[in-house]
Amino acid sequence: MKLIPLADKVVLKAAEVEETTKSGIILSSATQEKPAFATVVAVGPGGMVDGVDVKMVVEVGMKVLVAKYVGTEVKLDETEYTVVRQSDILAIVE
Repeated sequence: MKLIPLADKVVLKAAEVEETTKSGIILSSATQEKPAFATVVAVGPGGMVDGVDVKMVVEVGMKVLVAKYVGTEVKLDETEYTVVRQSDILAIVE
């Protein structure tokens, strides 16, 4: 299957998180925070959203910074994705 976002939606894949702290403590997956960095996997076409013309700025492959608790999490073919609005993306990471 494939996720194809509509309107101003963006599909993100979370960046890999280190499993040990700087001091060498290994963290279980339950104690790890949701990563704020992600890679753009798919981008919707933009267009009219809530009466406003939205131009898509992000592109597939970009690394972005997102707020920690936004979007809808989806698991597809054993891979976890998050679908967010473009306005939920805080910055592009270069």
